[in-house]
This record gives sequence, structure tokens and C-alpha cells, in this order.
Amino acid sequence: MYVPFEEMSEEARVWVYQANRPFKEEEKTWIISKLVSFCNQWNTHGSPMPTSFDIKFDQFIVLAVDEGQLGASGCSIDSSIRVLREIETQLSIKLLDSGKVSYLSESGVNVAFLPEIKTHIQEGQLQPGSKVFNPSVNKIADLNNEWLIPAESSWLKKYFAH
Repeated sequence: MYVPFEEMSEEARVWVYQANRPFKEEEKTWIISKLVSFCNQWNTHGSPMPTSFDIKFDQFIVLAVDEGQLGASGCSIDSSIRVLREIETQLSIKLLDSGKVSYLSESGVNVAFLPEIKTHIQEGQLQPGSKVFNPSVNKIADLNNEWLIPAESSWLKKYFAH
């Protein structure tokens, strides 16, 4: 059952999916419609769960489930992956591929695929103090204080060691 994101518990579990490019306005409208419909029927073992989503920085989809009463099952997680694959196909984007790092710069969100990270650092785009998106956040509360962290505090620190 869909619940507005701002009404979800701070302890709600989240999954963050980053797109390889920003969403256009009409794409966001379509994504919102698709995800509200999905959340309204998302369940675990036939029982509805309080669920929600948010689109952040026009490039991230955050799915949330309040597991306070009922945990998300493997089948329910699989169903969320199916809807994300539909979004990928419809919009010709990549949400589910791993191996990319997103960080903020003056121009907005930048995405670097793993083989490109050294180049981004050498060209000065990605610096020790650059804010990178931490993919390991797992609850809504983490989005406020652990999602954007300095590159030097992330696994990228090895690239800045001298």
C-alpha cells in the first residue's frame, strides 16, 4: 500500500537505484505513475506492506518499505526489480547495473563507471572532498546523514592516498 514518502518511518528500509542520466520531466511523471501503481499492490506473502518511493536529484529512485510489521520477502524484492527493469526498458536508461559511482559537482550529478574513476580524479572532477553517493544506505534516516559523504571517507579513499 502506497504511503507518501515523507510519512514513512525513518527506520523504513530503502533501496537506492541510480540512473546513468537525469530523468526528463515527462519521464518523471511516468515513473511516478508507474511506482504509485506498483506500491499500491506491492506485498509480501499476500500481505500489503507500507511502501513508498522518492525521486532524488532527478536521477535516483529510492524505494522504501516499512518492515515494522512485516519484512520484505525475496519474492517481493524480485517484484520490485521487475518494475525497475520495465522502467529501464521504457526509458532506455540503466538503473540496475552496478559498477558506477555518482558524485556531485557544480554541474550536478556526475556518473563515473569504474574504469573511468581514475580519469575523473586525474582531471580534477572527482576530488577528496567531492560528495559521493553512498550506495550502502539501508534506511530512510541514512539518506539524511550517510548518503552523501566525502569521497575520501568512502571506498574511493584508496585513489587519494599518497
